[in-house]
Amino acid sequence: MELHEYARHDAVGLRDLIAAGEVTAAEVEQAARRALEAADAELNALALPPFSPALDHAADGPLAGVPFLIKDSGPMARGVPSFLGSRGLETVPGHDSELMTRLRAAGLVTLGLTTVPEMVVSFSTESLKHGPTRNPWDLERGVGGSSGGAAALVAAGAVPLAHGTDGAGSIRVPASCCGLVGLKPSRGRVSSGPDAAEVTFGMSCDFGLTRTVRDAAALLDAVHGPAAGDKYTAPPPARRYTEEIGADPGRLRIAVTTTAWSGASVDPEVAAAAVATGRTLEGMGHLVTEASPEVDWDLVIGGVVPVAVACVASAAAPGTTPGTPPDPERFEAVTRHALDVAGDLGALDLMGALAAQNRISRSVGAFFTGHDLLITPTLGQLPAPHGTLRYDDPGHTMTSWHESLFEYGPFTVVFNIAGLPAVSLPLGWSRDGLPIGVQLVAPYGREDLLLRLASHLEEALPWRGRVPGVFTGA
Repeated sequence: MELHEYARHDAVGLRDLIAAGEVTAAEVEQAARRALEAADAELNALALPPFSPALDHAADGPLAGVPFLIKDSGPMARGVPSFLGSRGLETVPGHDSELMTRLRAAGLVTLGLTTVPEMVVSFSTESLKHGPTRNPWDLERGVGGSSGGAAALVAAGAVPLAHGTDGAGSIRVPASCCGLVGLKPSRGRVSSGPDAAEVTFGMSCDFGLTRTVRDAAALLDAVHGPAAGDKYTAPPPARRYTEEIGADPGRLRIAVTTTAWSGASVDPEVAAAAVATGRTLEGMGHLVTEASPEVDWDLVIGGVVPVAVACVASAAAPGTTPGTPPDPERFEAVTRHALDVAGDLGALDLMGALAAQNRISRSVGAFFTGHDLLITPTLGQLPAPHGTLRYDDPGHTMTSWHESLFEYGPFTVVFNIAGLPAVSLPLGWSRDGLPIGVQLVAPYGREDLLLRLASHLEEALPWRGRVPGVFTGA
């Protein structure tokens, strides 16, 4: 299979070619391996050499034969080392997570591990372990974070879809930077078991990055649903998510805002893409107004920083050997600082953070009693040049670090706190040809609504024919 032919197909397209006998799964895998080699040489997006052979998978699943990648932060795959982007950590799980079990059952051909920032705690993927992962639209710019390696390789055409996680925007931010579809499901939609009841105190979830809306629907069909003992379970969908593609969403009450709740500035080109999306939807017959949830930004910072400190420190504390304290020199500055201040973090601090998150969730939830959908920019800015988001400023604290991240990406974290489904779509392009993501947010449990509307926008404002400057098959 020629690379140019391979790279123009999305996951559903490749699956259908294999099912029809027009190409074999082995031929698709070999094309993917050539594409990964070519793309990674330019983009620096793999955390390990490609797996040889691919991880075990079903031969007859709903996405059988489709090449796939997992992120260096989970899902846990037995025997596959995980580093969290750090020189100071390495764990090798002895069993699969629930999600990995479902990915295998779907027939996905997992070929590699993608790069992340250390401890997945940045909107930039440029760890000291690996160096910067480069954006296929402009090699001098970053790919966002923390699912940056996944986004780079999907955008470049090396694989049609890849795993990502999203604790404050880590699927949607790289989707915006790389011109992809980045869906963050509702809290509890995808199981985090069996080793975690919740990740990042319920803020984080697993899913993936895709180039098309139908691929996002197909992947969600394959992995959603509770596992035994899950702490959170989202309401089951009325039908398969793939059946929502092209379905009539009805006349919706849609709010648009381009004003960041933090007061951060928003690039005019970024804001214009969100406004233009609203106008497109208004032209489709929806009721579109300018409106926004009430969000107290001090509560956002207060609800996020103690949780981030606790999670980073707890991930770093075990070191590389059970019972061995971590070696600070093996960690980056942000991790060292989290370890330093975690000892001063008490139970009351965490309870206060959770109380702040509850107040935000109630306010945002109330907003959606009067609106069916909210449109915002995904990021506040265009993809940032390498080195823009760094923690090595000696004056940084964990609070100032998060404030700098949210200056760049002020629109995503609120919906992690609230647990709502949200998707970034590549609906805008800068004068210099850089992708601009527009975020759509729906009420809890309404991924069906997001997919319906996203599929209509994909038809009205198609992005699939755009090709990044670095492309494995063109």
